[in-house]
Amino acid sequence: MSLNRAVNFACELIITETGKPLIDSEMNVLRGMLDKKTYIQIAELHQYSEGAIRDIGSDLCKKLSVSLNIKVTKNNLITIIEQNSPTEQKKISNSETLPKCNDESHYFVGRDTAINYINDRMNEGMKIIVIQAAGGVGKTTLAKQYLYNQGFDLVLPLEMAKGTENITAVESEVETWLKQYFQEEPGRDFKTTLTRLKQQLQNRKIGVFIDNLEPALDKQGRFIEKHSLYVELLRVLGDDKVQSVTLITSRERLCDDRVNGIYHYPLAVLTVEAWEEFLTSRKIKIDTPSLEAMHKIYGGNAKAMDILFGVMREDYDGDMAAYWLENSTCVETELKNLVESQFNRLQTLDNEADKLLCRLGCFRYQDVPRVSIDALLALLWDVHQDKRRDVIKALKNRCLVEFEKGEYWLHPIVREYGIERLKASGKWEEINRKAAEFWTESVKSVKTLEDGKKALEAYHHYLEINDFEMAGKILIFGRDNKWEKGEKLGKALYRLGWLQKINICISQIINQVKLPYTLCHIYNIFGNVKWLQGDINNAIKFHVMSSHIANQALDNSCDEREKIILQIMIGVSLFNQGLCKIEFGDLSEALNSFNSCLIVIKKNYNNESQYNLPSRLKYTDLIKESYLNIAFINSYLGNYVEARKFLEKSQPFTTTYNTWGHGYSLVYLGATYQKLQDTDNASYFYHEAISFAQQSNYIQVKSLALIGLAELYREQNDFKTALSHHSESIEILDKIGAKSDLAEAYYQLGLTYKKMGEPENSNTNFNEAIQLYQEMEAPKQVERVEKAKSQN
Repeated sequence: MSLNRAVNFACELIITETGKPLIDSEMNVLRGMLDKKTYIQIAELHQYSEGAIRDIGSDLCKKLSVSLNIKVTKNNLITIIEQNSPTEQKKISNSETLPKCNDESHYFVGRDTAINYINDRMNEGMKIIVIQAAGGVGKTTLAKQYLYNQGFDLVLPLEMAKGTENITAVESEVETWLKQYFQEEPGRDFKTTLTRLKQQLQNRKIGVFIDNLEPALDKQGRFIEKHSLYVELLRVLGDDKVQSVTLITSRERLCDDRVNGIYHYPLAVLTVEAWEEFLTSRKIKIDTPSLEAMHKIYGGNAKAMDILFGVMREDYDGDMAAYWLENSTCVETELKNLVESQFNRLQTLDNEADKLLCRLGCFRYQDVPRVSIDALLALLWDVHQDKRRDVIKALKNRCLVEFEKGEYWLHPIVREYGIERLKASGKWEEINRKAAEFWTESVKSVKTLEDGKKALEAYHHYLEINDFEMAGKILIFGRDNKWEKGEKLGKALYRLGWLQKINICISQIINQVKLPYTLCHIYNIFGNVKWLQGDINNAIKFHVMSSHIANQALDNSCDEREKIILQIMIGVSLFNQGLCKIEFGDLSEALNSFNSCLIVIKKNYNNESQYNLPSRLKYTDLIKESYLNIAFINSYLGNYVEARKFLEKSQPFTTTYNTWGHGYSLVYLGATYQKLQDTDNASYFYHEAISFAQQSNYIQVKSLALIGLAELYREQNDFKTALSHHSESIEILDKIGAKSDLAEAYYQLGLTYKKMGEPENSNTNFNEAIQLYQEMEAPKQVERVEKAKSQN
């Protein structure tokens, strides 16, 4: 078993068990163990302490033990992985996008010349080929078959939207690649993210599949300005140093002079011999004159061949001559007309199947490229339950719906005509609402990014029919998971690292949503996203907006539970403003915000017990967390008596289990005790924070605790351990793009080198911190770092 395959399989097991990708340090240790390296060798290779490597290795073995229900240790790891791996090579995540041909999908015929051409170009060192042809010729099928069957370690899919207005930002797509396929966090900017992608593409044989490019091109064949960052992606994919091969399908030619090394392959239609091979293999009785006539009229189009096969099999018992005798005089030369004729025929023969085919056009087949049979059944709500599967079977038999392993999708041309028919019927809005309800009801808990993508599909359906209020409600829809009760979808998406996507989604509707209750929650999520991205000014602005809207909504609300939540949201806004001001170094202003939060939430906190509130919206949580933050600020300012007073005041308030509140409370407790020079308690709470972070996969909490521990070890002059913790925290924060925390991490590392008597290394890290704080427009933090730097 190859090393890469063993690593990929082990990663899949851990991700399935935890719902979280591995960070770099975990990947390094896992790869090292599977490569038969000792812990000491791994530590030396990646410049970690041996103790840290042992801790990570032990944690990975525990996760694999739970996943496999077998005791896994470093000594038996390789044997266990080999014994439990699939017998056939499995390409990560490709099963959903690159199906093998089987008896239930059309055979791949007539493309030997195309395959040889692509192979020749790749052997010549070409990196990017655009397969260009009209709709239905077989561009997508060729690209998928090539990438699936040419021995690639991995294939990265990018399904473009069918319309220009729905194209996903390339930043979001590349973020998804890094997290889902490489278990690596994106950078804090797109340039850094692309650099990480490029590093991955240099180490493995990877195929990249960009399908249906033309919506992103203008009439000159250049990328439209809004999506010009695709140029940067193609520059990386075309770099001589990468091992990747990129296939792009498009109806239009890519003529963007900003990208070099693009080669076009005009895909020819299938020959009459290929049609005969395909139809013969599907038990159709060949009649040569009829075959030649059909091939000529339909121009050798692959999709036409597939549809004709379905009609001949179902309606003419596989008799080609009989079919052609009846249909030769009413055939049009365009594939769209063929599709239209099959829609019309289906309407006559099976009205229920026709309705379903049109309704399936409402699904996007983009972030979620295929839908389950449950999605089809949900669109048949008005058909008797006993007949619904027969309706689906009718579409499968006529080759009007694509399917593989219980998942379904439409050919773009079929979908296009289905949408046209659905809109003409006046049912477009109703069907999109039904589809949105399906996605909302089918996703019970958002544990993984795939769960989040499915839940977000409901947002896109409401956006399609301009129901901005419902689109907004989808973003704040709460679901329980093992870490938190009632976690909003928007929060789940940024927890899972889809910052760019949620940023775009909110931007599309923020000026259209009118309901104050919805809007105040959306602004809260928007503020948190901006905070995570290091855009602190906008974060504060949006949290202020959230509070302002909640205040207005209180005057108009008559629902008692809603009033309670709005009052808490005002407190949440003030609390979040306090956190932002801590990041800016405005500690007195942060104190004012936390004290204002306490004034607001103490008024009614005894009323919350009768309402089933989400974990994050508990008065007691906000009171305890506010006290802890006030204690932290006072300890930082040297007001130790006040700090201890607020620590004591926080004790009676128990917190509910929510990831943010519990994790950050432990970190702030550690930091406060550290300033109070209570080293034992500081160390205890930092280690508790790390333990919690590992259980809940909240790696940002872990990184903050590591920064605190590094400070403690610096104070004890244990510089080796301090540097190890600094290094690990910076690695984590750099990957998740937590700009403010990363700046603090560089600052603390600078202080460590300063105490070690290494001013050059100290100044290097101080400069990194200064640059990040300047990007954040945080002058007080810049002043703090420059003061420390001047003392060198």
